Amino acid sequence: MSLINSLNPTRSRTESAAADRTPGPEPTLRPHFEIKETPEAYGATVHLPGVDRDGLDLTVEEGQLRVIGRRAWKQPAGWTVLYRESAGVPFELVLTHDNVLDADKIAAELRDGVLRVSLPKHEALKPRKIAVN
Repeated sequence: MSLINSLNPTRSRTESAAADRTPGPEPTLRPHFEIKETPEAYGATVHLPGVDRDGLDLTVEEGQLRVIGRRAWKQPAGWTVLYRESAGVPFELVLTHDNVLDADKIAAELRDGVLRVSLPKHEALKPRKIAVN
């Protein structure tokens, strides 16, 4: 019963410019993230710098939690990039969860480029104290 990263390929800064010209799916970066577990729920913290609520897509289906974030900033006309620390591609994170989550009770908050997601477990999976007579 663990929430794990599904090992989707990510784009690194060292890939050649030729990769940008090949047709196919849009390249993405896997954001930095952290998963914590309590007896009642999992908590995910995902770092999405430059992403606002309009550029965020969070879905849960078929045993996967998918986070896609597109940055809101666009380069102004006439600017020439001399150096860029981060790539302008969208973020994508896919976590598998063995259907242990209660999808109806998931809550998320995006503040200052940090997404916090509460992922409650199904009631049947939570620890219970059993009274002995």
